[in-house]
Amino acid sequence: MRVAVVGASGRIGSLTVAALQRDGHDTVPISRTHGVDVVAGTGLDAALAGVVAVVDTTSTNVTDEAEAVGFFTTATANLLAAGQRAGVRHHVLLSIAGVHALPGNAHMKGKRAQEAAVEAGPIPYTIVPATHFHDFPEMVAGWVEQDGAAQLPPLLMQPIAPADVADVLARVAAGAPLGRHRDIAGPEPQDLIDMARRTLAAQGRTVRLVPTWHGGIFDETAAGDVLLPAADAEITPTTFDEWLAALPR
Repeated sequence: MRVAVVGASGRIGSLTVAALQRDGHDTVPISRTHGVDVVAGTGLDAALAGVVAVVDTTSTNVTDEAEAVGFFTTATANLLAAGQRAGVRHHVLLSIAGVHALPGNAHMKGKRAQEAAVEAGPIPYTIVPATHFHDFPEMVAGWVEQDGAAQLPPLLMQPIAPADVADVLARVAAGAPLGRHRDIAGPEPQDLIDMARRTLAAQGRTVRLVPTWHGGIFDETAAGDVLLPAADAEITPTTFDEWLAALPR
């Protein structure tokens, strides 16, 4: 089966390409690195020729709401239009568990707009909402670190391993469109600040972590169980401890 992976040069995209190839599929990597720009729409028609399913793992780090919404909706509109011309039969979108429960930051609003575009689009789809990844807390610390300190929200999460996300996306892409997939999550709830501390320690880095709801990418609306998966979530196997133990030292 010929499957295109959008955002193939990114972390989840590259893992998804590997998972699809492991399962015997013919993969088409799509990213600017591969000469295709989904926002500009250049190169999409040639890349999607003969493709049966598209897996969209694209992301952006922009912090402006209008820019985030514009990025996700423009890229999605281009993908769906090119996919329809190419005869794509299944559009798979990686999204975020709990994205509709939060007023959210720019990224959350962009993802909600992206989901809406896929739902209203011409191609049968599956939206796969994943909890945040095991490396997310350390990434957030890096975004906000100043003078050796990072202000982090005391979030309760149920993080998932990036490789497990890729395995689910590869399986879903090979199947029939489902509309909205169950949430996917790792096996255990964790505290974001503790995860960041342990990841930084494993990397040999020292950053003073300051718990606060102020000035970060999440506010008190994310407190409690908001970011936990739904009760019927598909639970993937890799624990945070197992992921942490496998990090390069």
